[in-house]
Amino acid sequence: METVSAPLAPPRLPEDDNACLERFLDALWMERGLTRATLGAYRNDLEGLGRWLAAGGRALATAGSGDLHDYLATRVRSGARPRTTARLVSSMRRFYQYLVREGLARTDPSSRIDAPRLGRPLPKSLTEAEVEALLAAPDVSAALGLRDRAMLELLYAAGLRVSELVGLALARVNPRQGVVRVLGKGGKERLVPIGEEALAWLETYLRDSRPVLLGGRAAEAVFVTARGDAMTRQAFWHLIKRYAHRAGILKPLSPHTLRHAFATHLLDHGADLRVLQMLLGHSDLSTTQIYTHIARERLKSLHARHHPRG
Repeated sequence: METVSAPLAPPRLPEDDNACLERFLDALWMERGLTRATLGAYRNDLEGLGRWLAAGGRALATAGSGDLHDYLATRVRSGARPRTTARLVSSMRRFYQYLVREGLARTDPSSRIDAPRLGRPLPKSLTEAEVEALLAAPDVSAALGLRDRAMLELLYAAGLRVSELVGLALARVNPRQGVVRVLGKGGKERLVPIGEEALAWLETYLRDSRPVLLGGRAAEAVFVTARGDAMTRQAFWHLIKRYAHRAGILKPLSPHTLRHAFATHLLDHGADLRVLQMLLGHSDLSTTQIYTHIARERLKSLHARHHPRG
């Protein structure tokens, strides 16, 4: 009868390397109170490096900068992703900084190693056709549907955060000038134009739907529930998901999806980045610049699809 041998365990580190690693992990746990999962990630990263060094007759504590570069190159060639490589570089840096601090190594071989640039993930957006389908999803013959249509229109037209939308007070709406006064992050105020279409839906909701929902009660919030309470962020987010499903939008959405669509579509139609920064209420232009990457990716996609040599 054929026997199946157990898989071989990975070779252990040399005793000196193992002792250094255990002292380092103990220090991390004592000084920073890291979780077992985080300590396990450090252990896996450094044990992998230690075994690779040991195979070439070298040790963790005496590794040079060239050794670390070679190991990282080996990992990248084997398919390691940038985020995994960045974590490995971080593990190396902490380990060798600890060795130098404790007098266990004379120099830090990781000091000249740069972690890969990860970049910021591009926010998910919707096409203009998808936005139109989403806006048309509520049943505006009902008071709640009319409220939801007004909320979606305002969210897209003004690029508001969901928290800014549900926190909007009646006193901050100026229909005559077609603007809303938004209280954003850090208590900063900004005036945002909302456009004729969104203004028309908002005025219709305020005239025909809001009094019905309130039933004679008073409320400061523009958008209220059937009980007369202010709409919450969580409740509105559930509504967006329901209307997206009704509109046939299958891509994953976030609470900021319409805000991202607002920014992306403005740039697509030639808006200035500084103007977009003011409309979104970003304190730093670098935060707004993420949308230029979306516009650039869209242009590349259109070029590849329609140009004869794309």
